[in-house]
Formats: sequence, structure tokens, C-alpha cells
Amino acid sequence: MVKLKPKQRTSFNPDRGPLLSVRFAVALLLIAAGIAWIAYYYIGVRAPEGFDPKTGQAYAETGWKFMRDLDHWNYLIGFGLILLGLIVSAHRSTPLGRGRGVVVGMLGCFIIGLAWICVFYAVANGDSQPPVINDLGNKNLFVGVAFMAVGFSFATKWE
Repeated sequence: MVKLKPKQRTSFNPDRGPLLSVRFAVALLLIAAGIAWIAYYYIGVRAPEGFDPKTGQAYAETGWKFMRDLDHWNYLIGFGLILLGLIVSAHRSTPLGRGRGVVVGMLGCFIIGLAWICVFYAVANGDSQPPVINDLGNKNLFVGVAFMAVGFSFATKWE
């Protein structure tokens, strides 16, 4: 007589695949690193525009020297890490690369890209602009289109 083992709960479902894989962890790490890079540059390194009301002097740049030297290339590095993380997550071994996750990733990237461009156009000529958008100028169009292009990497996985 053959004894059957009781079903054990694992993070791997043969029908849907693993919930957390090494590829998905790397994708999440890349996305988090990109967001952190942009946030640190914008908040900690970039000198705000204008003058210090107490001293009358222009604001000084702070933070790491190599990031100050990169100037606006920091945005390319940050957004590059975010977009690379999204592309890495569009694989069958990740939850975003199979089943409904593909649709979520695809539509999410399309909507983020479209919203980025719409917000840029809505506030382009205004006095107050959202953070990061105010520094990029017309390069905001590249950011929006890049998010939409990454959405197409998810679209190739859609069945």
C-alpha cells in the first residue's frame, strides 16, 4: 500500500509559478534603488533654486561629490534602474510576467507613462511644478514614452 503525503502549502503553485523568485527580488531591488537614487539626488544633493533668506547667498549643493558631478545624469541613472527593474519583472518566473500580472504590468506602465506626460503638459507653464518634473523640462516626454515602451515588454508576454 502506498501512502500519500498530505498537501503542503508552499510558495510555489505549479499552475501559477512561484510567488517570489530570485528574478522578482532583483526586479524589486532595481526599482527601489532607482527610486532611492532619484529621491536622494533631488532631496540631498541638488541645490534648490533661489537664495537663502537669512544669508542672501545662493543655496549650496550638498551630498556626495560624484552625484553632484553627474548633475542631471542622475535622473537617467534613476529612471534607468526603475525601467530595468520593470523589464526584468516581465518574465514568466515573476508574478508580473504571467497570468493577470502581465495585464497589470502592461496597463500600469501605459497609465504611468500617459499620466507623466499629461501632468507635465498641465503644469509646464505654471509657476509651481511637482518635484522631479520641474528639473527635467522637455525630457519628461522621454520618461513618459519610456514607461509606455516598457509596457510593450509586458504586452509581448500576454496570452
